Amino acid sequence: MRLSSFSLTPSLRWLFVPWLVVVAGPAIGSDDLHFSPFHMERWPTRSFEGETEYRVVDKDGQPVLQARANQQASALYLEREIDLTQTPYLKWCWQVDRIYPGLNETTQAGDDYPARVYVAHKSGILPWQVQSVNYVWSSTQAAGTAWPNAFTQRAQLLALQGGDQQVGEWVAEVRDVREDYQRLFGERHDHIDGVALMSDGDNAGGDATAWFSGLTFSADPTPPECPSS
Repeated sequence: MRLSSFSLTPSLRWLFVPWLVVVAGPAIGSDDLHFSPFHMERWPTRSFEGETEYRVVDKDGQPVLQARANQQASALYLEREIDLTQTPYLKWCWQVDRIYPGLNETTQAGDDYPARVYVAHKSGILPWQVQSVNYVWSSTQAAGTAWPNAFTQRAQLLALQGGDQQVGEWVAEVRDVREDYQRLFGERHDHIDGVALMSDGDNAGGDATAWFSGLTFSADPTPPECPSS
């Protein structure tokens, strides 16, 4: 059973009001912070429209987290202060079974992605004072393209994969989170306050499945080892 689940209005969709909550415990130190599929499956949920189905499955000989969005959108998230001076690199492997052709992802009607991973930094004490970087598997934008979220300027999207060239394949990602905040917000932060992942298809009625593995914050930029068929 997940810890919590409730709905947010579209205008708050990428801000995650709960990031405002004071995080208990110290920031993560110099050791890598790795999240297993079993750990991520038990993260709290935030529902935007229905419930994306999350479960651990065996794929290519390893347990991975599967996310199935059939016209739904809910995210798994972790509230935790993470020290980017010690572990600046966010690494993971992902795979999708399809994209959503024809979407204009810069509009509210097209703001759906078969897979996304995002990080959040609290920039003030008010609920809307949050800066979010969304790493997305885009259906129509070229890899490397960045644009503001259609619902709020406080969330910036960055396409790491674009189109169907690698659909059905495992892809390893490594991001320097501080550098991405500098590029997208003009600010270089020493910590973030949470991480989340999602597959969503609520705005355009999409149906896609994504798989996630090896989500890690690290001091080492070496790409993670992905499952192999």
